[in-house]
Amino acid sequence: MFEPHMAGPGMMSHPRGLHRLGLVMPLLLALVACSSRPEPALTIIEPNQTLAQAVPVELFAVSMRRPSEDERLRFSGERTLTPRFARMVISIPKDRPPGEIQWPNGSTHDASTHFGARAFETLDGDAFRAGLARHVSSKNGRHVLVFVHGYNTRFDEATFRLAQIVHDSGADVTPVLFSWASWASLGAYPYDRESAAMGRDGLEALIEKLSAEPGVRQVSVLAHSMGGWLTLETLRQIVIRRGTLPGKVTNVMLAAPDVDVDVALAQGRVIRQSRQKPQVTLFVSTDDKALSAARWLWGSRDRLGAINPTQEPYKGNLEKSGVTVIDLSDVSTGDSLNHGKFAASPAIVQLIGKRLASGQDIETTQGGINPLTAIVQGTTRAAEAVLTAPLRIGEQAGPPGGALSE
Repeated sequence: MFEPHMAGPGMMSHPRGLHRLGLVMPLLLALVACSSRPEPALTIIEPNQTLAQAVPVELFAVSMRRPSEDERLRFSGERTLTPRFARMVISIPKDRPPGEIQWPNGSTHDASTHFGARAFETLDGDAFRAGLARHVSSKNGRHVLVFVHGYNTRFDEATFRLAQIVHDSGADVTPVLFSWASWASLGAYPYDRESAAMGRDGLEALIEKLSAEPGVRQVSVLAHSMGGWLTLETLRQIVIRRGTLPGKVTNVMLAAPDVDVDVALAQGRVIRQSRQKPQVTLFVSTDDKALSAARWLWGSRDRLGAINPTQEPYKGNLEKSGVTVIDLSDVSTGDSLNHGKFAASPAIVQLIGKRLASGQDIETTQGGINPLTAIVQGTTRAAEAVLTAPLRIGEQAGPPGGALSE
């Protein structure tokens, strides 16, 4: 079937839509000026003795990107309406600090010190399903973890991040990356937002197919940044289409979601109508610089991932909701933007990732004080609204000074 070619940002010209982005670009550039982006690194590692000093992590991918001729990258930032499937084995050094991704230096790949790819193969739909079923059957919990990445993310970056989370958390899951067509460019925020919108049908199809797979018992979704908006949109779409979410979807984890709080209210109003409700965990940080820039860019209310859960009206609404809130505002990591704390903090990824991905809820006290306070170095303020009731994220109102009315 003919598939129209979908242009990247360099082929578009929308001066009005990009006006605010042009104004905020100096801020974004200042935020990332101290860091450089590594080169793509999905070239297959040549077999050598250093592989014995690394741990393999097998994962699967569903990509809404066009294939790239660059084997270091595998998939580009150009959009496609036809999902592509892949299986990968990522090599992670045994001796490394958790929470970090050790990128190769240029073309040098040493499995004992850097992440790399041991295997990569594209699959058709039947082969993808068969490989997934094999992997799921090897896991005691038969639990699938779907990772939805955020804005400005290459395919290999999302792949390494998922492998790092699974390895460092110790979660006994089958990892599946859902990779929508991010252009992976700082100035391509509008393009990425449109690409995320295009990814809704693909993510819905993946969730439905995983839920229909007889060998799968549970499905968890971990979404970061703009991937959180995509995930909430997709869950809303599923509820509208079928009246409920699949019962196998047990956990939804939103890490620093780049979603306007009013939009989250509208999405949640539909999602909470589902007869089957997953446990929802929200990771927030008030010092998230990337979300501060996004708020300025949109000229809107707070972003969901940067709210202060101890401040009204959020505190009161969260106390009535079933959303487990983890406040990472006082957690220090090597992330200069404070936007990836959920994965960069060893204690967070080891404790939360392991318990949620293995189907267990995060332990809380009756008073709502999160035990991470005593575990995560540098954490002095924990979320006060930690409950385990059904999902009611839609009850959250706008920020202080204004709230949506019914």
